Amino acid sequence: MAKVGIMIEGQEGLNWDRWRRICHDADTLGFDSLRRSDHLISLMKAPDRDCIETWASLALAAEWTKRIEFGPMVSPMTFRLPAILAKMAAAVDVLSGGRVILGVGAGWNENEHTEFGIPFYTEKERFDHLEQGIRTMHDTWNRSNPKPAHNPIPLLMGGKGRKRTIPLVAREASEWNVSRLDTDLYRQGREDLEASCREIGRDPSSIRHSVMTGYIIGRDKSELRDRAGQVSKVVRQLSGMTPDEVIEDRKEAWFVGTPEEIAEKMRSVCGLGVDLFMLQHFLLDDSDALKLLASDVIPAVA
Repeated sequence: MAKVGIMIEGQEGLNWDRWRRICHDADTLGFDSLRRSDHLISLMKAPDRDCIETWASLALAAEWTKRIEFGPMVSPMTFRLPAILAKMAAAVDVLSGGRVILGVGAGWNENEHTEFGIPFYTEKERFDHLEQGIRTMHDTWNRSNPKPAHNPIPLLMGGKGRKRTIPLVAREASEWNVSRLDTDLYRQGREDLEASCREIGRDPSSIRHSVMTGYIIGRDKSELRDRAGQVSKVVRQLSGMTPDEVIEDRKEAWFVGTPEEIAEKMRSVCGLGVDLFMLQHFLLDDSDALKLLASDVIPAVA
C-alpha cells in the first residue's frame, strides 16, 4: 500500500555521531527513504543547536548506507549556484550507486538568508530562479563529468500553488510532496497535479506522491506520554505543554499513538493515493522509536 521513510530536521541538533547512527538505523531497519532538511540554523529559535552542512552529510550518507534512497528535503536554489548544486548532487549520486533523490525548492526562510548574507529575492524572482536553475542542472549533467548514475537525477518538489508550483512539478518532478497531513489540501493538490499532467501529456501515475509529517509512537500510553514530553522540548510550538496536551494538540496533524493506531491511520490516508510517508524524526537519539516503526508499522502498511 505505502512505504515509510524518515525525515531529519538537521538544523535542530544534528551532529556527526547522530547522523552516522541514523543512517545505519534507517538503512538496516527497512525504511524506504532517508531525507534531511537543508537549513543553516535552527528554525525553532535555538541557535546553539548543531547543524552540520547538508551536502557534506549526504556524501557520508552515501558511504554509511548501502541500499536506502536519500537526499535533501529540500535544497533551496538560493543557497548554491545551480551548476554547483548539480555537480555536488552528481558526485554524491555516483558515490552511492544512484540512490540520490534531489529535493529542490525556491527558498522561503528569510531570516536565515539575512543571517548568513544570502540574497533573498521576491517570491517571483525566487521561482524564476528555481525554474531556470532546474534547466541549468540538466544542462550541467549532460555536459560535464562525472555524470549522475541516473541521468537526470530524480527531482523531489513540494508545494500546492496552482499558478507555478504544480505545473512545475508536473513538468519536472519524480515526486510531489505535501508537507502537512491535511486530507483536503492533499485532495485538491492531487486534482490540480493530475490536470497539469494531462495538459502536457504526462501520465500522472509517473509521479510518486508523498506526505511529510511528524510522529509520536509508544507501545502503550505511558511510553507515548514519555515521548510526547521529550518532543515538547525539541519542537518550539509545543514548548511548555504537558505530555497529554502534546498528544491532544498533535493527534490530527501527526501520526500519534500505538503502532496499531498509527498503521490504521496510515492505511486510511493511503486510500487517497499517498505512496510514501516521510516521518519527521525529532528525537535524534531515539533509535528505539525507529525500531518500533520498522517492526510494527512498516509491515502493517506495506
